[in-house]
Amino acid sequence: MRFEDLTEREELLRAVRELGWTAPTPIQAQAIPVGRTGKDVLGIAQTGTGKTASFLIPALEKQIDSDELRTLVLCPTRELAQQVAADARDLAKHTGLAVVEIVGGVAYKPQIRDLRAGAHVLVATPGRLLDHIERGNVSLGEVQVLVLDEADRMLDMGFRPQIDAILKHVPRARQTLLYSATMPNGVHAMALRIMKDPARVEATPSGTVADGVEQKVYPVAPARKPALLVELLQQTHWEQVLVFTATKAGADVLQARLNHAGIDVAVLHGDRDMKQRKKALDLFADGKVTVLVATDVAQRGLDIEGISHVVNYDVPRNPEDYVHRIGRTARAGATGTAVTFVTAAEFIAIREIEKLLGYPVERVSIEGYDWDPGREEAESSRRPAASVNRTGRRMGTRSTDELTPEQLQALLSPG
Repeated sequence: MRFEDLTEREELLRAVRELGWTAPTPIQAQAIPVGRTGKDVLGIAQTGTGKTASFLIPALEKQIDSDELRTLVLCPTRELAQQVAADARDLAKHTGLAVVEIVGGVAYKPQIRDLRAGAHVLVATPGRLLDHIERGNVSLGEVQVLVLDEADRMLDMGFRPQIDAILKHVPRARQTLLYSATMPNGVHAMALRIMKDPARVEATPSGTVADGVEQKVYPVAPARKPALLVELLQQTHWEQVLVFTATKAGADVLQARLNHAGIDVAVLHGDRDMKQRKKALDLFADGKVTVLVATDVAQRGLDIEGISHVVNYDVPRNPEDYVHRIGRTARAGATGTAVTFVTAAEFIAIREIEKLLGYPVERVSIEGYDWDPGREEAESSRRPAASVNRTGRRMGTRSTDELTPEQLQALLSPG
């Protein structure tokens, strides 16, 4: 299949050629024809496979002959919104369409100016968009195509109230396009409530990891995590490393530990303003620092070529987040490595991840860092280990004092 088979608009085909795209990816080949029909689409494909163009091409094709704001794309993070807006501008460069980006953390005045100048395609984060709606700076009454990118995150309980508020300002007679790499059952049910008879386009099953990702689990004592990371960074000569921590404070502490070891690090999390976040991304993307320490704000929308390793310094709370995190490497057919540090208290979480993946992840034990089952059992028995289901919701707790050291070790073994 060729892109000429997916759109008849020469303005878009010219942009595609200039971007160097030679053939559609599977999700593009399957989803764009359905999107062009006007049907609602629930698109699922692994990260780095061209999902953004899958919804932008049919949306822009409908938008070209209109001077109204007809396309609204909602994204869960500023970084993803900025990436989608950049992609939309690249595809729309010969159409005369104005793409406006509305995100939090930056000044209102430039956004108000852009909105008043006329937006045809609006890419926004929900919170800042609601601010502009309430201030009377933008009307969504003519929107014909609504896109929720990373729909699983957009429809979870954190974003749902904002999405519901925005939907009140969008016409019911619209096309809704939802795209993600993962679609837990609970979120899928919520998605269907805002869609009309959607076509499910599944280029890869929900939770699929790119073939080029080599995955490894390192059992490690909690206190030895920083030292293990330093040793791996110094002894293995990893090239471009994205490290995920569970908290913003944890990211800052880890930055200090790595700097003390002589490793240059940039940090990205929600307490940093947009200028600081952009600087961190630029330093990392330009190769001026080899390590970017981030919270989950970076697990979606971070499209940087050449990330060789993703390190889950803390095991993600939701199994689906693991898929999004490690999707930052091995993009567009490249190869990469995903490393996860697992303490005894996190063994249930890694089991849930393996259930989602459908296979065990290789364990790598390094002498001096691996946790001692007897000691870790005694420590972790004082704090219940929470189990999560496929949607990331807590299913209750289980005290590790019910398990013997041998059982704990078995649980951390693959299979």
